[in-house]
Amino acid sequence: MGALSDLRVIDLTQVLAGPYCTMLLADMGADVVKVERPGGDLIRSNPPFVDDAEDEAYGGYFQSVNRNKRSLELDLGDSEDRADFLSLVETADVVVENYRAGTMEQFDLGYETLREHNPGLIYSSIRGFGDPRTGETDRQGQPSFDLVAQALGGVMEITGRPDGPPTKVGPGIGDLFTAVLNAVGILGAVHHRDRTGEGQYVDTAMYDAMVSMCERTVYQYSYSDEAPTRRGNAHPTLFPYNAFETSDGHVVIAAFSDGHWRALCAAMDRPDLAAEYPTGSDRLAERETLREEIAEWTRTRTVEAVVDALGGAVPAAPVQDTSDIFEDPHVHTREMLADVDQPGADESVTIAGSPIKLSETPTGVERRAPLLDEHRDELLESSARTEDDGEPAHGDD
Repeated sequence: MGALSDLRVIDLTQVLAGPYCTMLLADMGADVVKVERPGGDLIRSNPPFVDDAEDEAYGGYFQSVNRNKRSLELDLGDSEDRADFLSLVETADVVVENYRAGTMEQFDLGYETLREHNPGLIYSSIRGFGDPRTGETDRQGQPSFDLVAQALGGVMEITGRPDGPPTKVGPGIGDLFTAVLNAVGILGAVHHRDRTGEGQYVDTAMYDAMVSMCERTVYQYSYSDEAPTRRGNAHPTLFPYNAFETSDGHVVIAAFSDGHWRALCAAMDRPDLAAEYPTGSDRLAERETLREEIAEWTRTRTVEAVVDALGGAVPAAPVQDTSDIFEDPHVHTREMLADVDQPGADESVTIAGSPIKLSETPTGVERRAPLLDEHRDELLESSARTEDDGEPAHGDD
């Protein structure tokens, strides 16, 4: 039994932000019903594929964030499909969608309508700029993707080399961090409903999420009246806290506390540096000089030699690529790589596991992402039985 095994989530989302949010809930045991528009989630056809075979049902993008879900294809503009959707809503605890503001209202399926069918419903949206219900702005209705959110929210301005252009962060954090916050909001609303019986609207905007993620830039600007900008791998207020080149790669060293600094100097056989720069402010004032001292030490050694020399006394690690991650015993012990079947291919594929570990209600990847409309019969038959019984399949509403 998962921690959320008593929750049914109707998932109207597609691409990344919404599916990642509902994936987190599914990994914790929620029954996530992925309601897909005709033709399915836009990202089903996105590569990579195992063999580029035409009969593969979907690519890695879709597989990664839609595990543990069931699929039902519905056209919300069709009267029969709309009725089927409403029957599912009546058995649901949560509805999640990531359309532009106003899209569900075009089908007369907005929050206010769905609440009439299920008063305890939690309705959650992920949008680029939020929903007018929680604060109306002139940006709402505009399209937004991860790149737009990173640009507006300040991420790109503080990422990259000082002499280079603004740079996006590699992972789609505009989507992913927003998704995590939305899942937190949903669980908060579930807790509130458990105490009061009252459902509510949950709204998370990508732009808002990036401002929250860049909290450091907000207080820095407030305190100094200077807008933070790019520093490469350096930290604006901590030193040393950076990546350093070695003879065969790169390592990161985070020795900004006085104790860690002394341990680093001891490993470098440079007690003179520890004595001359004993405090954080001393080191920040001479960060460029000290960075070169450390770089001179690391560049003549291998990654392994540097990490071994620091011996766990100083926070340090190799800069790994994904092949290194696949070989790391820690990652396997922590079950952070999960093998799943790939429909249409003769071999399994690997996706990221669940980072949420619960001692009494384990999380995990129980099944691959669904085929389009794979669970139609069981879902609609279950819905029909519930209507006949006059009781919801999940929750107390």
